Amino acid sequence: MQHYKESSKNMVKKKPKVTMKQAFKTIIWPRRNLVFIGLLLIVIRSLSGLVLPWQSKVLLDEVVPSKDTSQLYTLIAIVLTAILLQAVTSFLLTRILSVQAQYLISELRAQVQKKVLSLPISFFDNTKSGALVSRIMSDVEGVRNLIGTGLVQLVGGSFTAIVSLVILINLNPWMTLFVFVPLSIFGFIALKAFKYIRPIFRKRGKINAEVKGRLTETLAGVRVIKAFNSEEQENIVFENGVDRLYQNVKKSLTATALMTSSSTFLIGVATTGIMAIGGYYMMNDAMTTGEFLFFTLILGFMIAPIVQMSNIGSQLTEALAGLDRTEELMNLASEEDDTERIIELEQLNGEIVFDDVSFSYEEGKEVLHNINFKAPSGTVTALVGSSGSGKSTIAGLSATFLKPNSGTITIDNQDLSAVKLKSYRQHLGVVLQDEFLFEGTIRENIMFPRPNASEEALQNAVKAAYVNEFTDRFDDGLETLIGERGVKLSGGQRQRIAIARAILADPKVIILDEATSNLDTESEGLIQKSLSELTKNRTTIVIAHRLSTIKKADQILVIEDGRIAEQGTHEELITQKGRYYNLYTYQAKI
Repeated sequence: MQHYKESSKNMVKKKPKVTMKQAFKTIIWPRRNLVFIGLLLIVIRSLSGLVLPWQSKVLLDEVVPSKDTSQLYTLIAIVLTAILLQAVTSFLLTRILSVQAQYLISELRAQVQKKVLSLPISFFDNTKSGALVSRIMSDVEGVRNLIGTGLVQLVGGSFTAIVSLVILINLNPWMTLFVFVPLSIFGFIALKAFKYIRPIFRKRGKINAEVKGRLTETLAGVRVIKAFNSEEQENIVFENGVDRLYQNVKKSLTATALMTSSSTFLIGVATTGIMAIGGYYMMNDAMTTGEFLFFTLILGFMIAPIVQMSNIGSQLTEALAGLDRTEELMNLASEEDDTERIIELEQLNGEIVFDDVSFSYEEGKEVLHNINFKAPSGTVTALVGSSGSGKSTIAGLSATFLKPNSGTITIDNQDLSAVKLKSYRQHLGVVLQDEFLFEGTIRENIMFPRPNASEEALQNAVKAAYVNEFTDRFDDGLETLIGERGVKLSGGQRQRIAIARAILADPKVIILDEATSNLDTESEGLIQKSLSELTKNRTTIVIAHRLSTIKKADQILVIEDGRIAEQGTHEELITQKGRYYNLYTYQAKI
């Protein structure tokens, strides 16, 4: 527990590196109209900024010596107009580009979330939910620097620097050359630093996802942590995670500090040289005071964006690193990408047949071996056996959460591996032993599969699952808030809500991880009644924990070591006095 593990092998198969050219093509170019307006505003803002140093030269060299008051008023009006233009364009830039950047972030988050939900169940089995939350919410945030502030600073700064350079060369080419040499050295250092920083930013995204993933688990499992007095242990795990994050940030800060300090030194050298050369020219009447001030102020306009390169470069590098990780996720194969799935199921009777099915989670380690059975439409097939025997795997295959390595599973004589998942799952209902409920009201949870269901259909499901037996006692009835994962309800109440949800969905096939194993006798009795309503005229595959609850099943499969050890009705299996008989009589004694 001392170190965070890789979230998923799937996520490290390939590490695509998004280039600035790709980012321009996919993010900036589709929004070229807005970007063009933004660039126009940047040019206006940059040119407006050059007015003040230019008018400062005019003030010292023309207005003050001539003592022309009217020219002074004109100068002030020009400067104020330029300042107003700068303020207006800055506001419009924020309003247009920064707002567009935030819209892009929300759009990308929605796309990534949509992609994540399209991935197969096996992906989620190997990936922490907290890590996925981080990837959906955090990794895309950096794109604001491609379309927002980073773009503004990069393009606006570059334009200002180029215009300033032209002005400086016209003023004094030798002084300009003296400045250009240390700035070129700084540019070389910055490029090397950015190449070093990008992998650090990429790794930071991964560490951040792992730390958030563990924190999410910790908060979700707080009752277990407190029950075992393990707060200190979890604190150590989290501290190790944030220390890894700190070490990563420290590396990037070191590189950034190198750029900042080198820029400070090199610009200091350039400034000192300018003072010396400018002083020499002024003493020899080769340059006026106004020209020297103008040169110095324009020099600031040229140097400032170059110095900002450390900040801009870090922003753009972080954005590209986040896009790397987002692209990696978007390149994963979705369930619907399977080109073999071409059959669209319109109506379903629900007959399921396993024909010589084998399955393994890891290569060379089969958990199911040559499974053969038929679940006729409208019948109940119960799976019993010891823990780890393969019952849940059979249920997962029936629900299309898993795909067999060999053999065939058919639904109404159609190969399930060739059926489009949506067309099958719209006829599928799943009720798990530890059923997941969403934060919200009881009504919202029951109506989850059919948000537009009629009130009559809702009430029928509520009564069929005996949910009204406890909601009638609540002040808010079906509008009662149940808390995260339904923590405000008992186990039996949560199960009945889950069953009502499945009844409202009205599926033809039910996969049921029997819901009565950990309940008191009264709750078990009510839920058994609910299940009887749920399984009427539906093909049901039930994982049975209490064998007394499956006496009426149409067939019982005894699963041992990934094989069907026995098969038959309750009476037939009791008569055989084999594995099922031993399990049943053992439970009866308890």
